[in-house]
Amino acid sequence: MERILERYERYSYAERQLLANDDPENQGSWTLEYAKLKARVDVLQRNQRHFMGEDLEPLNIKELQNLENQIDAALKHVRSRKNQLMYESISELQKKDKALQEQNNMLAKKVKEKEKAIITQQALWEQQNPDLDSPSIHRPQPQQPLNISSSHLATGIEEEPTPIQHRANALLPAWMLRYLNE
Repeated sequence: MERILERYERYSYAERQLLANDDPENQGSWTLEYAKLKARVDVLQRNQRHFMGEDLEPLNIKELQNLENQIDAALKHVRSRKNQLMYESISELQKKDKALQEQNNMLAKKVKEKEKAIITQQALWEQQNPDLDSPSIHRPQPQQPLNISSSHLATGIEEEPTPIQHRANALLPAWMLRYLNE
């Protein structure tokens, strides 16, 4: 019962506040505020039309020069922001380019190290198995050639394989090539 009475008192107080706000004095201030806002909206819409190059006939020379100066200042701000974004973009792309170049150089070093390891391993294998070099024994040929060089990685242009690469390609078993390409 107490809760119901409390709610009744709260709602009746809120209703009295609303009725007090509907005084004729407040009505006059709302009307005045509406008139001010309406005039401001009209001015802003007219200025927007002027900035768009519309409805310029009623403007005199001084007003047109003022409008031109405002448009020039706005254009300078737009160009400045555009240039700033372009410089930031270029800087970011240069950082990415540098990181990719470093990664490319690391990968080229790894490829060279693997090629040296393969050549060394092939030489050891040939020393340990001299009888397998005879033409009567069939050695499996690699499934794909290993034509990788540091300039090939950096430029994307294929070059003629060096004699060492060509020799390594002829001697590598297919299963080794698969591991090299991973």
